[in-house]
This record gives sequence, structure tokens and C-alpha cells, in this order.
Amino acid sequence: MKILALDTSAGYACAALLEDDRLIFEARDLSGHAHSVTLLPMIESMMRAHGLKTGDIDLFAVSAGPGSYTGLRIGISTAMGLAQGRGRCCMAVSSLEALAMNLADSDGLICPVIDARRDRMYTALFVSEGGALKRCAKDELTTLTEIDRRLESLGAVVRLTGDGYEKSLAALTYGKIKKTPPLLRQASAYAVGLTAYGKLSDKKEEVVEAGMLRPVYLNAVQAERERLERLEKEKGSDEA
Repeated sequence: MKILALDTSAGYACAALLEDDRLIFEARDLSGHAHSVTLLPMIESMMRAHGLKTGDIDLFAVSAGPGSYTGLRIGISTAMGLAQGRGRCCMAVSSLEALAMNLADSDGLICPVIDARRDRMYTALFVSEGGALKRCAKDELTTLTEIDRRLESLGAVVRLTGDGYEKSLAALTYGKIKKTPPLLRQASAYAVGLTAYGKLSDKKEEVVEAGMLRPVYLNAVQAERERLERLEKEKGSDEA
């Protein structure tokens, strides 16, 4: 199975070609140019260099969030456009799970952190079992204080990964955090493809038609929850 994987959840765009779980090629553009400028030329160049056309791709995998709002929309719309034109299916992959895949060969807890600003992080928890990830906590938006409290309660050795690494490392007081090399903190399209292939092989997740792809905006979910809580408090005050 040939997989074209995309990750535009971070500050740069990356794309990868896989044959099942084997990496053929991965490209990243670290120039700082907009994803809308770099992504398609990167894909076209990569496919041409390997003698492939998008019609040769069996599955399009894409990071669906959380992450950069604009980046996620560009990645998903690109995957949708390429897949729909050729009648192919897609798989949406959690950006946090793909980051955790970078550390799938590590012992202990894996805690991906994507900077959401204002001392908040998009995060989740995973543990590796024989190179396969097992999810221990759902993707969520939370504070560094809450992450610190949670890690203290678990008491296990943990590795952080993601663009929130440095900020989290500086803020967290938990004492059992092992260092992660810079390369393993970066968003990776290969990790997106590898995650998608694993889910497909284990039948843990179904592929979807391209038109069903949707970005995951945890920030929007959090904002709606806070709005409802605020309305509930206001209702309680009125009744009092």
C-alpha cells in the first residue's frame, strides 16, 4: 500500500511517501513560507522524483489537529483535493498521536505538547508497548499547571515532544522528565503515515471518503464549554 502523508499542524509543512510502514521519502520546508505556498510544490516534486502520480496513492493520511488553524485547513483541503479527484480514501490522524509516534520505541509515558499560548498546551498521554502506542488520555487543551499536577499523580518517567517542549520543560516542576532529542520533537509526516498504517492494519480506525475530513479544533471546543459554563453561572445568579 502506498501512502501519501501530510502534516501541516506546526509552523512548517511536511509530506512523506510510504510503502506500508516503510518510509520512501520525507520532505520538510523549514523556510518559514506559508503552507499554501510550499505544500503542493513539495508533493509534486517528491512524487515526480520517485516516478509516481497521485493516482498511484492508495491512502491519503493527514494530521487533523490540534494545531495551527490555518495549517490544518491547508493540509486537509490539500488531502481532500488530491483524494477526491482520484476516488481515493483518507484517514485523519491526531497531531498529538503522530508526535507521540516519534517516541514509540521509548520506555515510560509519552506526553506530546503543542503550544496553544497563554500557558496552555494541547496534550495527551501515551505509553509504548513493543513499539506500538497505547493511548492513556484523550487529546485536550489544558494548562501547564494541570499537566504538572497530572504527571505528579502518575509518578512515572515521562518524555515530552512537540513544539511546546522547551516552554513545558521550563515551567514544569515534575522531576522525572527525560530529555528528548530535537529531531524527535518535530512534527513528522512519516509519523502521520505510520500512525495511519498501524490503525488500518489493526482495524482500529476506518478510512473515510475525502469529503468527510474535518479539522479538530480543541480550542473551539474549550471555548464553547467555557461559554456554556458562563451561561450556567449567569442563570444561577439570576435565579438567586
